[in-house]
Amino acid sequence: MDKNMLADLESLPEADRQRMSGMMEQLQIRDSLRMYNALVERCFTDCVDTFKHKSLQKQEETCVRRCAEKFLKHSMRVGMRFAELNQGAATQD
Repeated sequence: MDKNMLADLESLPEADRQRMSGMMEQLQIRDSLRMYNALVERCFTDCVDTFKHKSLQKQEETCVRRCAEKFLKHSMRVGMRFAELNQGAATQD
């Protein structure tokens, strides 16, 4: 958040700040669930070939693990880059 947004939040009455905080938490939870669901769907689609067995085959398990690692590394990298850009934009103000 930039300085102006923080100042705006701090100027709100306590009840409104709590309500905004709750809304932001809900948005963060929703975004986390979306990311998790995208991860599961993508890795399942890419890695699971058949339903002949109850559990994943060794190659499917390896594929899912690699897929999840790549997805999480990519998400972390994008998050770090976004934070860098946000920080750069905040210092320009």
